[in-house]
Amino acid sequence: MIASSKRLTSFVAVLGIAGLLAACATDSGPKQNVGTVLGGVGGAVAGAQFGKGTGQLVGVAAGTLIGALLGSEVGKSLDRADRSYMDRANQRAFESTPSGTQVSWRNPDSGNAGTVVPQPAYQAPSGEYCREFQQTITVGGQTQQGYGTACRQPDGSWKVMN
Repeated sequence: MIASSKRLTSFVAVLGIAGLLAACATDSGPKQNVGTVLGGVGGAVAGAQFGKGTGQLVGVAAGTLIGALLGSEVGKSLDRADRSYMDRANQRAFESTPSGTQVSWRNPDSGNAGTVVPQPAYQAPSGEYCREFQQTITVGGQTQQGYGTACRQPDGSWKVMN
């Protein structure tokens, strides 16, 4: 009974540590936070398999930290996947889509989606070609709308300026 009580206490402590690690990541999204917590818990469980007494606590702590860091990176890469779908749609819209025509994107894994509608191209005083655009992004059922300007870079890519 005492051993299971110690394990429960260790498990609760691990969850607390993983939660704190997730909260410390100020630039993280919900996917990255979930990855941090799940990675921390998984790492703690793995770390608990090594050593006894104090050595086991060190294993749990090390496993929690390593698992949380790995889980955070996995969560962050999922957010990058959303941005990758959006960036590809933006490049297509700015480069070759007729003005006023909507280009859509959707990440089938996250369900996040969006649209971009480019306006006529013009040459800025700096000589680069730019297009204003309207964009919508839907994340977790919440849709946000924005406007901006993208300009063609010397390498042929388009960069959102504002």
